[in-house]
Amino acid sequence: KGPNKVGYMGILQPFSDAIKLFTKEQTFPMYSNYVSYYFSPIIGFILSLMIWMLIPYYFNMFSFNLGILFFLCCTSMGVYTVMVAGWSSNSNYSLLGSLRAVAQTISYEVSLALIMLSSIILIMDFNMMKFFIYQDLIWFFFLMLPLSMCWISSSLA
Repeated sequence: KGPNKVGYMGILQPFSDAIKLFTKEQTFPMYSNYVSYYFSPIIGFILSLMIWMLIPYYFNMFSFNLGILFFLCCTSMGVYTVMVAGWSSNSNYSLLGSLRAVAQTISYEVSLALIMLSSIILIMDFNMMKFFIYQDLIWFFFLMLPLSMCWISSSLA
């Protein structure tokens, strides 16, 4: 069924996609390194879930003092999972594709880190809670509008 037909206005579509994903038969390349080929997407998923730990919650005031550095480390570790996935398939085309994806990801991560560095200079701290505190009067999105547009374009790329 289409994306707007499952449930009311397509609300149940993500659950339908998850059920379809888990019930599909898994195929592996014949000469692949099975363990690293199987675990590299799982590790990438775990790294993306670890980034959600950085969201400071107001009800328990849990936040990292070096949360922005943790964010940069977790996002840069995702490059290794893509590289290992391409290498472990034991195919030249997969390896070249993963090398291209790694090069593109690193180039955009550098621009994102430099843009984030300008907002770090404004607050002079690596704590994510300070980002919320300093943006009470005016959001950094409007304060640094050209950099915000660069951030959006780099994030989408």
